[in-house]
Amino acid sequence: MKIISISLILLFVFNVVKSFPPDIGFAYGEGIVRGQVTTKEEGETVPFINIMIDGTRIGTFTDAAGYFELKNVPDGENTLLVKGMGFEVARIDFSISSDEEIKMDVKIEYKGIDLEEIVVTSSPTARGFRYQPDNVYLGEDIQRRAEISFGEMLDGEPGIAMRSMGPTPSRPVIRGLDGDRILILQNGERMGDVSETSAGHAVSLDPLSASRVEVVRGPASLLYGSSAIGGVINLMTADIPDNWDEGGSGVVSAQGASNNNMGAGFGRYTWGAGDWAASGRFGYRQSGDVMSPEGIIPGTYMNNYDGSLGFGFRSGNSTGGLNFSMGSNTYGIPEELDDPNESVEVRIRQQQMQGRLNFRVSDFFDKAQLRVNGSRFIQQEIEIEIDDGEVDEDLEIEFDKLNISSTLTLQHRPAGIFDRGAFGFNIYGRVMDVSGDDAFTPNEERYNIGLFTYQEIPLITRLRLQVGGRLDFLRATALPNDFSDMNESRDAFVYAGSVGLNYRPAETVEIGGQVARSHRYPMLEELFAHGPHLCAGLYEVGSIELDDEIGYGTDLFVRWGNGVFGAEIAGFYNYFSNYIIMQPTGDVDPGSGLPVVEYQGDRAKLHGGEASFSWNVSRGLKTGMSIDYVTGRRTGNDTEYLPFMPPFRFSGTAEYDYGNGWVGSRLRAVSSQNRVAPDEEETEGYMLLGLNAGYRLNGGGQHVIILRVENLFNVSYRDHLTRIEERNFPMPGRNFNLAYRWFF
Repeated sequence: MKIISISLILLFVFNVVKSFPPDIGFAYGEGIVRGQVTTKEEGETVPFINIMIDGTRIGTFTDAAGYFELKNVPDGENTLLVKGMGFEVARIDFSISSDEEIKMDVKIEYKGIDLEEIVVTSSPTARGFRYQPDNVYLGEDIQRRAEISFGEMLDGEPGIAMRSMGPTPSRPVIRGLDGDRILILQNGERMGDVSETSAGHAVSLDPLSASRVEVVRGPASLLYGSSAIGGVINLMTADIPDNWDEGGSGVVSAQGASNNNMGAGFGRYTWGAGDWAASGRFGYRQSGDVMSPEGIIPGTYMNNYDGSLGFGFRSGNSTGGLNFSMGSNTYGIPEELDDPNESVEVRIRQQQMQGRLNFRVSDFFDKAQLRVNGSRFIQQEIEIEIDDGEVDEDLEIEFDKLNISSTLTLQHRPAGIFDRGAFGFNIYGRVMDVSGDDAFTPNEERYNIGLFTYQEIPLITRLRLQVGGRLDFLRATALPNDFSDMNESRDAFVYAGSVGLNYRPAETVEIGGQVARSHRYPMLEELFAHGPHLCAGLYEVGSIELDDEIGYGTDLFVRWGNGVFGAEIAGFYNYFSNYIIMQPTGDVDPGSGLPVVEYQGDRAKLHGGEASFSWNVSRGLKTGMSIDYVTGRRTGNDTEYLPFMPPFRFSGTAEYDYGNGWVGSRLRAVSSQNRVAPDEEETEGYMLLGLNAGYRLNGGGQHVIILRVENLFNVSYRDHLTRIEERNFPMPGRNFNLAYRWFF
């Protein structure tokens, strides 16, 4: 820590000295210039910004309230320069005589960073200063990645892998952390599905519905509480109109794929009328079983539709709206891969209502946002047997879940040493009934109340400190059903916090890091499960003795770019005092024939990192590459490797964009994984090549046609994170994917 502190001080001194030009012989007078720096639009004070007299060594910084004072200002004509990261440079000419004192208030324009690049999921103030690695995908970038699931869509991005049980229930894995440790949000609130509880459970939103996807790598429990211990993925839609012009606008898209005979269609239309707008969308997707180089993977079909109606308004200093959506999803799960007469089918129905209200006032708390998300989610897991042409369906498990999530965020003006910050209040509640022949947990009620604050402190112009904390009270109650007659409550009062630094020694360089304490309450299955879970293909055994999972994490990243070259390097280290492990036992349950896994608690550590590099070779031609690595081990009762850790990966891309279209390729190399837990199978490495091309047309809107070829050489490979019961069953083979979108 001493070395880091000394280095930061030396860098600060170097930049301050470097910013002053050499003395060119001015005869300094005794004039004094005093004033205050504020922003043009909102009149907010700007602390710790650089003030100087052009062509001299006379300079200072504004104080915490934005005030400054310059002494010994030269007689005559001068130019005052106001410069700071994220602001337009202000130049003010003035004249001063000896012994004169003048007052000069300065208004500067906030430039920030391109708003499209700011990941609001990691910063409630959207200031654009980063303290942990994050990414944003939007517009054409999302179209190029369009897949059946968000797991497939994000797989291969730095630090992001995919847990799969067929294409539909694929879910993102961030830095080796999976399930309930990765929080998937819809428009900033919890979705209400059960995708986090099992590899066979799907995220309920179709990727075609997303207009923006934000990914935060590393703990984000400060803002979102339990389940954000490993990262957050925020799926943002335009279901509630936000910004609109008068008249109609919309998008229509279609997509098809050869490997699984997939077809999908999507449409959204928005009508704006001054101070209000209405929006509707509808999407449909169906596919057959996936084809591997070694044959069909049975039970990997799907059929999905969803729709939404939304209303938005703006009035004075307020904006907001409501939205109602519903959907249905039916998909298969591979069960007995060698028996065509047996299959497992998952059937989902969901209704959801969302609301949002934003308003501005002129008080200390000048911005506020209220978000509300309520939903009902029903998932049935059906075992289907065909005997002599007759179809027999058995309802093995049904989850019936009511969910409400709401957050109030209040932003405040800069005050004292603090820049713009936020205070927040969050409530979350769910009631879940578990029924069916194979119900393997009790019912559950869970309620959570959280308070949090997020603050930034400008230390100097180029160095900022982030501090924050969160307090949560949680009560979880196990309730009786056909599985159990228990009626027990468990309370937890926990805290999370983070401290981070953001340093920008130059316009092209950004360095960020944070230390965070995060918390996760055990899932219902981890505590109480005891029975076969058909959708997961496992016999799960929980433990009521499990403690809450507490994580201590550090992140450090460096991002650099000059328009031609760009690079980002990130590293992390996470220590868990009670890491909950789904540990294979090597046993098989004689009744169900399923492998047995136990939920165990132990100390553990995970560490690794990501690196990416890009090069704009010439106008239109760019290349890139990335690598990522993670390893995890127990550190308590033994030192064995943790199960389901992604192997080392490399990705290389090349693309030529000629304006009306583009052509490109992607090479993906994945190493073997032999760092495995006891009774976990090893997997071999593989290499995949993909091609992509697109064409843009303008006329009556913008038309985009995208063609992708995946696994060009039809390589037979096994992904280490697949949860299909038989590890040796291969992943999908060659696939041609054609997509079309029309924006009007």
